[in-house]
Amino acid sequence: MLTLQSNFSLKNYNTFGIDATARFGVEVHNLADLQTLLRSEEYQEMPKLILGGGSNVLFTKDVDGLVILMRIDGIDVVRESDTHYWVQAGAGVNWHQFVMYCVENKYAGLENLSLIPGTVGAAPMQNIGAYGVEIEQVFDSLTALHVESGELRQFNHEECRFGYRESVFKHDLKGQYIIASVTFRLAKQPTFHISYGAIQDTLAEMGVSAGDITIRDVSDAVIRIRRSKLPDPADIGNAGSFFKNPEIPTVQYQQLKLAYPAIPGYVVSETTTKVPAGWLIEQAGWKGYRDGDAGVHTKQALVLVNYGGANGHDLLSLATRIQTSVFDKFGITINPEVNVI
Repeated sequence: MLTLQSNFSLKNYNTFGIDATARFGVEVHNLADLQTLLRSEEYQEMPKLILGGGSNVLFTKDVDGLVILMRIDGIDVVRESDTHYWVQAGAGVNWHQFVMYCVENKYAGLENLSLIPGTVGAAPMQNIGAYGVEIEQVFDSLTALHVESGELRQFNHEECRFGYRESVFKHDLKGQYIIASVTFRLAKQPTFHISYGAIQDTLAEMGVSAGDITIRDVSDAVIRIRRSKLPDPADIGNAGSFFKNPEIPTVQYQQLKLAYPAIPGYVVSETTTKVPAGWLIEQAGWKGYRDGDAGVHTKQALVLVNYGGANGHDLLSLATRIQTSVFDKFGITINPEVNVI
């Protein structure tokens, strides 16, 4: 049963806590209701915005259209081989809860992505990643509905055209499809990714020896690290990492290394190096900065925060000033990971 509300407040549906309003809002709990909604003549021509956890969006204005709150649930093992499980989850499933379900059942591959806010449906759209793992490494396929026709379509790995925090759904097919479910190919025997960030040190602090590591241990270590560095949106408004880590020519990185010997970098290819945006922002003097109720987190410069009364323009203005400052200092352009509306 679909229940549409007019003048729908979005304040409780975005982790920045921005007080924006949508012309209409509706929760969708199953595929049939979503198809009915998309085929409705009353709403067919209306602009639509899909919200899962609202953890990767910054509202700078009201939404003159229909906001669809994705609540399609369910987790199922749809296939199994000697080496892998294929696990399908509804687009509205909470991402961290899904990861915990997989960890509990010893389905390996998602443990490095523990405690990332949001929903399953947003994961492939953004190609979410953390601590050396990205969704595309374990992605199998997804089911999506065409917004105009309501018809179902399956997308395989190649068709999603994954990139760093990118997919075809952010570019060529932006706004054309709504993801309904995602299937992941997860291993029975784990391959541990523990060289990125502080995972190894945290495992040692936890008393876990190299030969005894489990996916639960890796998940626990990641959760411990994230909680020590990142603010809980329930306590202070934020959307996690606001900027992507820029990838620059290795020649440029080597030149910067001469001027800034401490600058970290991770090899992406023979010609490209990734530089942590948080380090650049901190070195440019923004860590802990506050202007009214818009600020930069005191422990992680990559996170912009709303102390309570900031609006979207306040946060976007701060983000723009940070971008200009980083470019002026390092000659590097940092781009938002958060979707600005």
